Amino acid sequence: MLMRTDPFRPLDRFTQASLGVSGTWSRPAPIPMDAYRAGGELVIALDLPGVSPDAIDIDIQRNVLTVKAERRPAPEADDVQMHLSERPLGVFSRQIVLGDALDTEHITADYDAGVLTLRIPVTERTEPRKITVGGGATAQQRATS
Repeated sequence: MLMRTDPFRPLDRFTQASLGVSGTWSRPAPIPMDAYRAGGELVIALDLPGVSPDAIDIDIQRNVLTVKAERRPAPEADDVQMHLSERPLGVFSRQIVLGDALDTEHITADYDAGVLTLRIPVTERTEPRKITVGGGATAQQRATS
């Protein structure tokens, strides 16, 4: 249903966190996410605290879902002097390869409290079903022909 595509993502996160590096347009920082199935849909929750909803771009092409967002610095006034800046700024991105069993035509997106939640319906063909095993005379007829 959902495939991981980047085995080095945890190493990138560690490196960026330890060096204080934020994402750029050429190398966006990864967006942390959770993915789970709830009833008849796949739910993907992506952490984007401090990002304006108009700075979020969601695109899907050939079953690859791409979420990009940019956290910009707050506008500075002349009398403001920064003492500490630990919140990462820059560009964040996540690509998710979706399986064929998901209905990509009916994805919904909600943004609340810094969490972008995508809901993707699961198509009926992925529901568990029993497959009967044939045998007996039919199998013998195939073997002799």
